[in-house]
Amino acid sequence: MKRLAIILISIFCVMGLMLTGASAADTVKVGIVLPLTGPQAKFGEIEKKSFDLALEEINAAGGINGKKLELAMEDDTGRPDVGRSVVEKLITKDKVVMLGGGYSSSVTYAVSGVCQQNQMPFLVNTGSADKITTSGWDYIFRLNPPVSHYADAVTTLLAEKVKPKTVAILYENSLFGTKGAKSFEKICGNAGYKVLLKEGYEHGGIDFKPVLVQIKKLNPDVVYMVSYIMDASLLMKQAKELKLTPKIFIGGAAGFTLPEFAENAGVASDKIISATLWHQVLPFPGAMDYYNKFVAKYNKPTEYHGAEAYSACYVIADVLKRAKSFKNTDIKQALSETDMMTVFGPVKFTTWGKMKNQNIAATYVVQWIDGKLELVWPTDHATKAFVYPVDWMKTWGY
Repeated sequence: MKRLAIILISIFCVMGLMLTGASAADTVKVGIVLPLTGPQAKFGEIEKKSFDLALEEINAAGGINGKKLELAMEDDTGRPDVGRSVVEKLITKDKVVMLGGGYSSSVTYAVSGVCQQNQMPFLVNTGSADKITTSGWDYIFRLNPPVSHYADAVTTLLAEKVKPKTVAILYENSLFGTKGAKSFEKICGNAGYKVLLKEGYEHGGIDFKPVLVQIKKLNPDVVYMVSYIMDASLLMKQAKELKLTPKIFIGGAAGFTLPEFAENAGVASDKIISATLWHQVLPFPGAMDYYNKFVAKYNKPTEYHGAEAYSACYVIADVLKRAKSFKNTDIKQALSETDMMTVFGPVKFTTWGKMKNQNIAATYVVQWIDGKLELVWPTDHATKAFVYPVDWMKTWGY
């Protein structure tokens, strides 16, 4: 009996190994790095949900030439050291064929360095610091525009509608915030706007009133802020409390477009404008369909971060379908030959200026109007007219 039991156990073990091997052979594993916990978790959440939505659709349609696409999600917690560590695990232990994701610029830059060193193809969907694609790395590809171009549409809106003379710039002392502020300062210089103040702050601050009081004394026409979600909300709530009333408040994307911004800032979010990279009404095939599916599945709206992740998943699938094999060199080659339409817009990686493997994407301006994020610029795609000038005291209920 013992002998029979040993034989049966051996047979089951062999069958189990065979099934595991077959399962692995029928799956293509891709690593995704996002901030799923920590201060940037809201961004990671909207992107993970969008990756999951796309993954479900891709596999239902046959996956990667009959193989199931698997996304190995790792939490970078918003810290570069953690990002490096989880990516090394994905490469060496999980044996992923390529990487996707990348939210914060600081983490994405650190992760990109690890990927380049290991010759691991990495499709960035959000991390926007210029140097991610100006470092000459040939295994790094980026779907979204660099932060130096985030304010392109804001620039034309200011020139045509607001015509300011003076500006104050506030930004988080992160790779994204620093570069975003520097780029906008250059825009102001070229346009002849005088920058009265440009000041950074450390992430996680809770009292912005000292610098906001200083800005109120300077009385600029524009207050431009490059901030993540909690900072963006606090800045506007405290600006309202201090009755700081420039001609316009502008967000440099990031925290100013998430649904949680309006939830956290309340009435202080109303009439704030922000740079954005996408809106569901843009004439990209499937854009509104993605938005509606997201709302139906998760019972909340989505915005450009989600559209980037959803589209990145489809780009990954397209690349893996076209690659000659799942070797790193073949995947890199397929990435370089990408030319497709997504809900985020056209995706084609080219070299331009100092950028390498960088997609070219347009930017837009949105405005919070009565609790909804409306596209206001350019006008040919606008969902609502740009509200300007703004009576801030009336808007805030004073």
